Amino acid sequence: MHYFLGSKACVGFLAGLVVCATASAQEADVEALQREMQAIVETFNARIGALESELERLKADSAGSPKLDERVTQLEEEAEETQEAVASDFRVFWNNSLRFETNDGRFKLRLGGRIQQDWAWFDEDDDLKLLWNPLLGAAFSNDLEDGAEFRRGYFDISGQAYDDLEFKIQVDFTDGDTDFKDVFIAMRDVPVVGKVKVGHFKEPFSLNQLTSDNNITFLERALSDVFSPKRNTGLGVANTALNKRLTWAAGVFRDTDSYGDGSGDGNYSLTARVTGLPWYEEDGRRLAHLGLSYSHRNPDAFIRVRQRPEAHLSNVRFVDTGLFYAEDEDRYSLEAALVYGPLSLQAEYIASNIDTRRHGDVNLDGYYVFGSYVLTGENRRYSTTSGAFGSIRPNRNFSLSPENRGWGAWELTLRYSSLDLNDSGIHGGEEDNVTVGVNWYLNPNTRWMLNYVRANVDHPLYDGAVDILQTRFQFAF
Repeated sequence: MHYFLGSKACVGFLAGLVVCATASAQEADVEALQREMQAIVETFNARIGALESELERLKADSAGSPKLDERVTQLEEEAEETQEAVASDFRVFWNNSLRFETNDGRFKLRLGGRIQQDWAWFDEDDDLKLLWNPLLGAAFSNDLEDGAEFRRGYFDISGQAYDDLEFKIQVDFTDGDTDFKDVFIAMRDVPVVGKVKVGHFKEPFSLNQLTSDNNITFLERALSDVFSPKRNTGLGVANTALNKRLTWAAGVFRDTDSYGDGSGDGNYSLTARVTGLPWYEEDGRRLAHLGLSYSHRNPDAFIRVRQRPEAHLSNVRFVDTGLFYAEDEDRYSLEAALVYGPLSLQAEYIASNIDTRRHGDVNLDGYYVFGSYVLTGENRRYSTTSGAFGSIRPNRNFSLSPENRGWGAWELTLRYSSLDLNDSGIHGGEEDNVTVGVNWYLNPNTRWMLNYVRANVDHPLYDGAVDILQTRFQFAF
């Protein structure tokens, strides 16, 4: 009704303007014009009144009409069904992997995998070509042979269902059989504990181990990784705090085989990790990372600690404790990392304190320090939810086409690592490695790596050096 009143006011205002504009005309003409305008206004008001009356009558007649109510209900149901159909429909797209997602975002599916093919060439000192086997109590001939292998060949399916349920099925087809990797179900957004995960997955221990092999800076993890627990069957929780400047994770696990199976007494472990970001800027282009991991284990069985010279194609482990009986074990990890644009530094110390029957408390440890520099200016990406590093993504993908010419990202790397397996009657030997390398990231999915490793072995029964040149061709999605 305010609109109509306003319309009357406008018409009156218009009449006034006409009067003002003709103020200098003859008085008779002005009066005639005013009468004409007044008649128009009255006619207009009468028409408005009639329309309002008709509208009220139509409303009254339609109130409570069964046909009208039925039609309204039908339209509402059709609208609801259309909305549900649109929400349940999905789109297919590529975001560094093949993805399926419903329009409402409640259901997601990702198809992924990786191919890593390695080649390696070895040259060891003559003193290392005859090694002592502590298990057999005899020497054996060792002549490292050059070779090639598919280091990893994964296929995985992961996704989200009903908003807060996550799942993943990841299998490895290398070595001629099928092994479980990450196979789990998880519930997220659980009060206090955040995410609850059950299945076969990595124990929360060590920055070096929790950074995916798709994204590690060198072909193989450092010597000290021998102390890092790998994937086991367990129940874990994980969450973030302080606006994702702090992460924590903990879980109870049981040692299992490559299919997630295990039985018998003991073989349980309690593992936890906490990380913090005292400095975080430019969405992770500049950051400082600190972390601490702990794992208590009760093998109550014979164990053996040994390690390859940071080359998986090596069929010999030059440092080897042999078998000894362990009742309980405590593992510790201290980690730190710094990213300053294209420059990255990372270091970690890992120790294992083992309660043995014969040798008492045995302390074994190792550490590494490495640095990398991305010549093309990119930086290592960091996940604030897992406290681990992701891949480097080129600013310009490699392409020879004139329209999209680019050379990808190039990274230079250097690492020093050390492992000591000697203590309290355990004579596993010591090893110190220096690795230099170059990584070429052609695009977010493809990487070529080249490493040269100089391994220096000092064992009570032998010592010497091994030169290793190895390369990897990787595609991961």
